[in-house]
Amino acid sequence: MAMAIDNAFEVDFSSYSTTTTTTTTITDDDPACTWNDWGSPVVDWDSLSSERDEFQDLIESMMDDGTGLELTRVGHETSNSVSTDTMVADEETNGEDFKGLRLVHLLMAAAEALTGANKSRELARVILVRLKELVSPNDGTNMERLAAYFTEALQGLLEGSGGGHGKHLITNGPQHHRDQHHQTDMLAAFQLLQDMSPYVKFGHFTANQAILEAVTHDRRIHIVDYDIMEGIQWASLMQALVSRKDGPPTPHLRITALSRSSSGRRSIGTIQETGRRLVAFAASIGQPFSFHQCRLDSDETFRPSAVKLVRGEALVINCMLHLPHFSYRAPDSVASFLSGAKTLNPRLVTLVEEEVGPIGDGGFVGRFMDSLHHYSAVYDSLEAGFPMQSRARALVERVFIGPRIAGSLARIYRTREEEESCPWSEWLAAVGFKPVNISFANHCQAKLLLGLFNDGYRVEELANNRLVLGWKSRRFLSASIWTSPDSDL
Repeated sequence: MAMAIDNAFEVDFSSYSTTTTTTTTITDDDPACTWNDWGSPVVDWDSLSSERDEFQDLIESMMDDGTGLELTRVGHETSNSVSTDTMVADEETNGEDFKGLRLVHLLMAAAEALTGANKSRELARVILVRLKELVSPNDGTNMERLAAYFTEALQGLLEGSGGGHGKHLITNGPQHHRDQHHQTDMLAAFQLLQDMSPYVKFGHFTANQAILEAVTHDRRIHIVDYDIMEGIQWASLMQALVSRKDGPPTPHLRITALSRSSSGRRSIGTIQETGRRLVAFAASIGQPFSFHQCRLDSDETFRPSAVKLVRGEALVINCMLHLPHFSYRAPDSVASFLSGAKTLNPRLVTLVEEEVGPIGDGGFVGRFMDSLHHYSAVYDSLEAGFPMQSRARALVERVFIGPRIAGSLARIYRTREEEESCPWSEWLAAVGFKPVNISFANHCQAKLLLGLFNDGYRVEELANNRLVLGWKSRRFLSASIWTSPDSDL
């Protein structure tokens, strides 16, 4: 069906009837975490546990011809590539540990040479040359590959190009994509990331479950999304809405996605493509749906008056920040959006943000080491999800993790400690938003999700309105639920 879509396009599928239903039969070691008395969950666990992700059709529609072949080739490596020397001697293991410790010391020394009291750019350059001889982002242990990306990031700071994406990437091969990653790689890496780790689904499902619980009896729902990206979050919400057995008919869902003038036509075009995919997906399952865009100002300032509001709609503000595959958003832009959202008096605000360690008083080196600790845990968790698939893991590291390391260190390098912003959950509380308790069902859903992945993942509830995803002792992401000061939710 042909559709004309402009910068503020809307396509309405209200006339489609609801025909899709799903059933959930899940058991868990914790008998309390069952769905018998908790209504319709966001997740179809039978589908998630199967070989094919329930949203894979939507993702595949994003891929150009050939991407599926690349994904299959990378994602389905087998143990045929595993060395027969799986029984490693104790001496070899100790040798790897010693090398890892040596790399940490060299990285710390390079960071100190860049910014310490006895700053020496020449010393930093010598150390980085040595690190480049020792590590590669494509081979070696977790620590060796991680050290390669940290070395690249430090090299960028030394040469005054911090935050660049791969300009100084270390590679053993003669050819390497050093600029923007091909769209095929981006989509394949995203599919691998969400299939093999809970990073993406944790935030989406926790937010969506809270939305479902807040709009149980509403006939019209309006979601304003700060950073819609590929739109996968809303596929699961639509499926949950059309499969509800009780209550009113399937409500009309309207999504307003923010676009950024700084990205020019590319941002607008990308969001239009996301809108087309969501419109088609909604039509395929019978979800009444419409889609809008709201353009931010050139400095990414949000004007609440630019959002079209309709009487009788339940308004939801959705803010996903700095997930592994997301772009970095400046604090001023986020603050503008959240403070502007407050004037709209939303029914619900869902916030997902990256957890960072305490800033402390260690200056750049202290924060550099905390970042190294953080991404070391990320690498360990990815290895648990890709145990026999080094090429698949390397793709995710190259496309998402490496650029994030470079950007993170560049911001730490440029920003004085006193200018560092507090967690956005604390910011929301400070400006008057009220916390909304995480439901028992939502907490159980998070536990069940993590049960599909490695035992090292954990979830904890903080302050009654916040769930935190972590790997062993390290916190990665938090999802918190809020409402307007005047709301009776």
